[in-house]
Order: sequence, then structure tokens, then C-alpha cells
Amino acid sequence: MSDWTPKQIVSELDKYIVGQGAAKRAVAVAIRNRWRRQQLAPEMRKDVTPKNIIMIGPTGVGKTEIARRLAQLVGAPFFKVEATKYTEVGYHGRDVESMIRDLAEVAAGMIRKEQRKSVETKAAERLEERLLDLLLPGTSPWQPEDEDANVKSNHAREILKERLNAGELEERMVELSIEQKVVPVQVFSNMGMENMDADFQSMFEKMLPKNSQTRQVKICDARKIILEQETEALIDRQAVNEKAVELVENQGIIFLDEIDKVCTSGQSQGPDVSRQGVQRDLLPVVEGTTVNTRYGPVKTDHILFIAAGAFHVSKPSDLMPELQGRFPIRVELTDLGKEDFYRILTEPQNSLATQYSELLKTEGITLEFTKDGLEALADIAFEVNTSTQNIGARRLHTVMERVVEEISFHGSDLDEKTQKIDSAYVKNRLKDVLQREDLARFIL
Repeated sequence: MSDWTPKQIVSELDKYIVGQGAAKRAVAVAIRNRWRRQQLAPEMRKDVTPKNIIMIGPTGVGKTEIARRLAQLVGAPFFKVEATKYTEVGYHGRDVESMIRDLAEVAAGMIRKEQRKSVETKAAERLEERLLDLLLPGTSPWQPEDEDANVKSNHAREILKERLNAGELEERMVELSIEQKVVPVQVFSNMGMENMDADFQSMFEKMLPKNSQTRQVKICDARKIILEQETEALIDRQAVNEKAVELVENQGIIFLDEIDKVCTSGQSQGPDVSRQGVQRDLLPVVEGTTVNTRYGPVKTDHILFIAAGAFHVSKPSDLMPELQGRFPIRVELTDLGKEDFYRILTEPQNSLATQYSELLKTEGITLEFTKDGLEALADIAFEVNTSTQNIGARRLHTVMERVVEEISFHGSDLDEKTQKIDSAYVKNRLKDVLQREDLARFIL
């Protein structure tokens, strides 16, 4: 459990996301409250539930990025899903509880990664012995019934070990048995295997035949295959299951995007019926229920849900009252202005301008952005957003791509290796756009 203070969390988020202080403070406090809950006595701890958040703001202002960066910062399992996906039940077979199963998969992946690091030394030792066994089949490091054979075998293995470590045998061919995993076929229902009981699904997977084949591979290729096999063999699967469930229950974050698209207008027919159904299905998951996953039953009581939506047509009060009550914290994210676009281009770690400079540096090209050039990029992005559809900071990507398109295309063929992106260059590249009155036709 991370012990970051809210001020530290906001400071870290500021490195990647411009503005939106209210949203950053809200998520920082929510994460800190998790740490505070862990300090309580067990009888009190179980009654303290997270205060879920609704972020209200147009697209491209940083809602998803705040949640994703937050999860990365504190090492929490994170899963993003669009609420509109669950209006498709009956066509694609995705029920609302599947978001918990997907989050459990993310957590299990994180635990496996940790365990792989902890067993990599032992796996490397086993790798060496396996390679020696392949190079000297029928021998072993120790044979108690024959001391002479034992000495000879050990001597031969030591010689091969030295050559192996020196890299002299990397091209030697060896025979290796490789197990191929059989992908389970979804034959039970059109809902797929995700809705089957977790124990039954596990049993079904164990019943599937294991298909293995023998291949001739080079030592250099065998290293990767054997290391993967030995690492998987050393991972404690039961521990992975238990820790994954614990991680999801106590630190999981689900980002529920497009929540405004499932708001109802009060009608009892048409698409509103489906939207209201999604809200009813969401309610028990957000309120607290137990979902069966392949890693075990997961209680959703203490998972942090962050919902987000533009709410252009609807408003949060259009949600079911019961669902509104499960999202007590509401923060509004502001539209981005010219100054915000300029800051996005320059301030964040690995900013957009830095990314393009580093990408072209791989081809020996130095991309120099002047201050007036960056200001021109910000002005045009803001103007296009104002005149056409407002897509927030994403507009910068398309404007920037149009500006550096010529340089990117010719790349290393350019004679002039230093390219200056100033205001004149930007306006020249986008002159067709600036002269059009109908900016809706602009591909950006």
C-alpha cells in the first residue's frame, strides 16, 4: 500500500498533466484515504468504503490520463472500460461483472511480474543445468553408484559449462521439448467462458490435452524457451491467486468512461430501456458484491470507481438516485485554453515536442522548436477546437503531425539535419487551414 501524501501525488501528476487541480486533489485524497483505512482497527476498517468519483468534462482534458497516471504512481491494478459496452449484452455477451474479472487479470499479471523477478536467479541456475543436460544427454551431476563415472561426468560438465558461459556453444543445435498451450473453445454458450463458474472453468482447462512437440533449436534460442519454462515452474500459482484477489479488493481502480451515455431522459422505451438496465447492473458492482473470477471470489466493496463523462446533453442527476449515491464526489474539469495548449507542448515530462524531437533524432535530425513556433501550434489547435468539434488536447497530436509530416516522411534523406519549427514554418504548413472559413473540412 502506497504511503504517498495527497500533496506528493498532486505534485507527481503535475509532471504529466497540465491544470485540472480539482480533479487531481480529489483522486489524491481518495488514494490517501485508502492508506488511512489500512491503519484502522480491523472491525472499523471493514466499514470504511471508498468515496467514488465522477469527473465531468469534455473529451481530451485529462480525465483518463489522471486516473491512469494515478494507478501507475501507486502501483494499483487499473482497468478502463466504457459504460456503453454493457448496452451490447445479448450481442457480444459482456456483462457488467466482467470488468471485475478483467481487473483481476491485470492484478494477476502484476503479481506474476513480481514473482518472476524474485525467482529469476533460481531460474537462471536451472537454465544452466538444463542446457548441460541437453548437451550431455544421459548424464547427471552426481551418480552415487559409480564414482569414476561421476568424476568423468562432472569433468565433462565443467568443461562444457566454461564453454557455455564463454558463449562458444550458442550456435550448437539441441533437441528440446516445447509445450504448446491449447486455447479453450467456447462451446458452452454464446456468453463465452467468462460467465462460467471459476472452479468449473479451471477444471475444464486442466482436462484439455497438453500438446508438446520436440524441436531442434540453437542454444541461443533454447535459453529463452527454457528460462521461460523454468520461471513458470517456479511461480507459486496459489500465491498468485491469493495475492491477486487481495490486490484487487484493496487497491483496484476501475475507470468507467462515457458514464453520461447511459443516462436516461425519463422515457420508458427505446434506448433508454437499455441504458437504465446498464445502470441497474452497475449498481450492485459499485455498491459492493462478490464476483467469481478464475483467481477466486472478489469482493468489490473497496474497489475505487472513477466515472467520467462529458455530460453535454445529460447531467449527473439524470443517473439513477441509487447510483448517484455511490459517486459522492464530483469534480469538474475545465476546457483547455491557448495557454494550456502551450504548457502541454512544453511542460510535462516527455512532452509532445520532446517526443517528436527524440523520434527524429534517431535518424540524425535535430528538431528545434522555437517559442513562437510552439505558440503558433497552440493558437491553431485552440482555434480549430473552437471552430469545429472540441477534442481537447488530442487536437495537438493531429496539428503537430501535420506540421512535421514533411520532415518525418523524408527523414534521413534530408541534407539539412537541423530543422527549425518556428511560427513562419508552422503557418506555412497550415496555410491551407488558416485560409479556410469552413474549418469543419479540416482533417484535424
